[in-house]
Amino acid sequence: MNDFAQLLARAESVLARLEAILPVPDVVPDLATGFAFRWRKRSSSARGYLQAVPHLSPIALSDLQNIKTQKAAIEQNTEQFVAGRPANNVLLTGARGTGKSSLIKACLNRYAQQGLRLIEVDKDDLVDLPDIVDLVYGRPERFVIFCDDLSFGEGESGYKALKVALDGSISAQSDNVLVYATSNRRHLLPEHMSDNASYTHNDDGDLHPGETVEEKISLSERFGLWLSFYPFKQDDYLEIVAHWLRHFGCDPAQIALARDEALRWALQRGSRSGRVAWQFAKDFAGKMR
Repeated sequence: MNDFAQLLARAESVLARLEAILPVPDVVPDLATGFAFRWRKRSSSARGYLQAVPHLSPIALSDLQNIKTQKAAIEQNTEQFVAGRPANNVLLTGARGTGKSSLIKACLNRYAQQGLRLIEVDKDDLVDLPDIVDLVYGRPERFVIFCDDLSFGEGESGYKALKVALDGSISAQSDNVLVYATSNRRHLLPEHMSDNASYTHNDDGDLHPGETVEEKISLSERFGLWLSFYPFKQDDYLEIVAHWLRHFGCDPAQIALARDEALRWALQRGSRSGRVAWQFAKDFAGKMR
């Protein structure tokens, strides 16, 4: 190998090393190709990117039963958002399987044609929220950042990042981005009996919460709209079962036949939720076919 070839090989080696450490330019997928995206990272140290979701859940708002108040509230908020009017970040909390995540997916299906887009972000990637907001800043679409099953342990970095993204950065909030989060825990952080140790009384009897408690409730307070979900009563559960059985093509006689079996199914799982009703309907309708 002559000197020139050696020099060329060394130059190519140096360029390869530089490419590995240089920041990757932001890549925004063609938003016309889909309505939902996930924030992905090839490794914990790699820069994240948006990945289009090719197949969306077909859930519709009409499929969600016995959460009329919650559905009306989030539908109104989302309608304001896609119309360019003021709207709030939303925290959906409460019993498992009652439709919190499905409600957000159904809102996307309802308003996608009006410019709504959904970006799903895992809890571990919330530290990248500033990058995500910068990536879509100024675009004509309206973006909901979706954080599912959100809760934090002590000292997790995503907690601080989410607080800043909601309301606390030196920069103005982007008017085309909202955060919709679901959680089984309203205050998102675990609370301990020891937190009350810092409570003190003054001379006239006022109670002053300690700084630890204030910190733990400060995140949830940054969501402007709170929606609470509760376990379903037996009749509500059976109504949801009937809805999904009709969805799967069962006739009224089959639906009536399924009643007692649906109750036993829920008893075995210790829950009368929309998720349990959906799972029973799939099992029962599949056997009927």
